[in-house]
Amino acid sequence: MNGRRTRSHDLPDHRLWRSAPANVAKLLRPGLAQVAHQVIEEITARIPEYARPADTNYIKAIRLAVDEALRQFVDRIENPNAPWEPDVFRTIGRGEANEGRNLDPLQTAMRLGARVAWRRLTEQSEQLGLTPQHLYDLGEAIFVYLDQLADAAAEGFEEARARAAGEIERRRHRLMDLLLSQPAASPDAIVELAKTAGWRLPKTVAGVALEEHPGGYRPPSLPPDVLAGLDRPGPCLIVPDPDGPGQAQTLEKGLRGWKAAVGPAVPLAAAATSLRWAREALDLHRRGVLTEQRGLLRCSDHMATLIVFKDEELVTALTKVRLAPLAHLRPSQQDRLAETLLAWLRHGRGAGEVAARLHVHPQTVRYRLRQLEELYGDQLSDPDVRFELEIVLRARQSAAAGTA
Repeated sequence: MNGRRTRSHDLPDHRLWRSAPANVAKLLRPGLAQVAHQVIEEITARIPEYARPADTNYIKAIRLAVDEALRQFVDRIENPNAPWEPDVFRTIGRGEANEGRNLDPLQTAMRLGARVAWRRLTEQSEQLGLTPQHLYDLGEAIFVYLDQLADAAAEGFEEARARAAGEIERRRHRLMDLLLSQPAASPDAIVELAKTAGWRLPKTVAGVALEEHPGGYRPPSLPPDVLAGLDRPGPCLIVPDPDGPGQAQTLEKGLRGWKAAVGPAVPLAAAATSLRWAREALDLHRRGVLTEQRGLLRCSDHMATLIVFKDEELVTALTKVRLAPLAHLRPSQQDRLAETLLAWLRHGRGAGEVAARLHVHPQTVRYRLRQLEELYGDQLSDPDVRFELEIVLRARQSAAAGTA
């Protein structure tokens, strides 16, 4: 087997072609030019897509197709074993695809051509020496032949469609490369490539970082305007106008089953920056620092944590300075006082509110706060120190969640 689907009409029924007298082909050939002219007139008059009298190249192409179809039909009558030459008709199918049409006009044209040929045969049947049985067999042969022409055209059509789709896909991959390049690519180059890739330039985009999946995993189901780089070293997407109506829900649905982080919406030129933030968020999720029970991880919901963890060495150095007063305590004491201090900084300085947040007795909070005042002294009155303390305590809390 060669893998090609076999049709019942791939090979001619020799009985149909052998039915006609041997001299019919010789009698038909002198009149083929006139039949071709009638066929072309019928097609251009009745099918608007083919009515292009000013386009001489197009008319020549139609003439070539009709001449070839008639020639091969008569050759088959003369020699039922004559080789089938489908290349011209595959080319016609490719042309239909390149013109942006479906195959309906072409199939209509083929039926019109067959009708004209059949009418000519019946008109000349007495002159050609054709009996009713001959006409019946040749009529059936015309339908078989028509199927062969249609199949060849369909093959060319699908080849062109596949080639065009592959070319568009290559251009979109190249466009993604340009959008994510550092330094940024020329805006003119992006505009030109977007046009040839059929991608409308959006006002804003968001980069989406995807967790890698083993082969065979269901690919995302995404709208055609989303640029996908699933085969890149770090799988990713570029989503146009991410804050547009319904975009969030569409993305959630399309990425169901995937773990993904969505970067902030940025101008087109900053697509690489949005994706970088998304990848950092996804990395923090892997480490357990950022948690999202369901759905997508959105950078816009975790900007403070992302900023804090942007330079962990700097945060570590600041942590040593600001948490130095707690360094001599036991780890369990450090944890309790750090938790109380963060709640106090975040939720106000009332012992009752802090106690409610921590689910402990207010008297316990007051005791811990007195300990903190003894350890920190006047530092807790300095707004800059309080700000830096909240940064390091939030980082400490996130890091602890990641190692839990």
